[in-house]
This record gives sequence, structure tokens and C-alpha cells, in this order.
Amino acid sequence: MTIHDYEGDAKRVYEVLDKGGISVIPSHVGYVIVACDPDAIWRIFEAKNRKPEKLNAVCGCTEMHIAMHDLPDDRRAIVSAITEEWDLPMGTAAKVHIDHPAIANLPEDTLNQTTHDGTLAMLLNAGPLMDNIARLAFADNRMAIGSSANVSLQGVKFRASEIEQQILDAADITIDYGLMRWNRY
Repeated sequence: MTIHDYEGDAKRVYEVLDKGGISVIPSHVGYVIVACDPDAIWRIFEAKNRKPEKLNAVCGCTEMHIAMHDLPDDRRAIVSAITEEWDLPMGTAAKVHIDHPAIANLPEDTLNQTTHDGTLAMLLNAGPLMDNIARLAFADNRMAIGSSANVSLQGVKFRASEIEQQILDAADITIDYGLMRWNRY
């Protein structure tokens, strides 16, 4: 039995992201704040009091990882073992196909905050909601980009009720699934 409508919630969130909005969403490793629009990504930085030199991460899915990360087969097998066989979340940084439309269309400042030396950090297998949002964005050659839903340096939030008000105020939609899975790592 599923208690959350992952696909329906993902569609609601992506509608907001697609229109230039910001969302706070749950992932297995804590709540995150994301946007697709470069101006909205900057608004996230402002809400978090985040230094502009800090890098973003991308909400990923298997399809995005396969299409965008340039990895040899043995490394790809390791990612698959961790995220699929062991069903664990994984932050994966790898060389990126910079000419892929999902990244090639980003403005230079957003690209510089989302890549480092030709690599892209992508959170994989962080829950069905995030996977569905990543798929919807990727189908439009976009990416949900952001970071943890907290004021910078205040720690990951594992319940929506723990998120600072200035972060919640920045979001156009917040999805609250209660306590996240990996809250004791």
C-alpha cells in the first residue's frame, strides 16, 4: 500500500517548477529546495543566505544519470549496484555531457554553480517523489536544481516542521511527508 501520491505530487510540483517557481520536497536524505528556472535558483540562494560560490546539486533519476554522466561501464555498474540492488540513495558526481540540452541551455552563471571542472553532482534514488520530479523535468530537457531546505550551515532538515520559515516562505509549494527515512545517519 502506498500512502503518498508520488506521481500526482510530482506533477503538482513540476507544474510550479515549470512556471519558474520554487518547491520544498522530501527526499530519503532530508528535505530539499529546488527550482528549474535560473532566477528561481538565485532566489533559493537568497533565502538560504548561501554564498554564491557554493555549488548546486541536481535531483536525478536513472535515465538522467545514463544520458548525462560520462562513466565507464565498471563505474556505472557500481552506481547501479548501490542505487538499484542495495536501494540506497547516492550523490553521484561524474563528468557530464555538457552538450546535453538539459544543461547546455543553462545561463553561464547557473552552469558554473551547477558544474565543477566538467562534472555534475546528481542525487540518485532519493525517493519516489524526487525520482518522478527528475523524470518530468528531464523529459522537458530541464533539471530540478537546488540544495538542502535549510538556512546555510544549519543542517539538513528531516521533517518539514523543522525547516526555517524563511525557506518555507521562499517556496511556492511544499510537500510534507513527515519524517524522512535516513534521519539517523
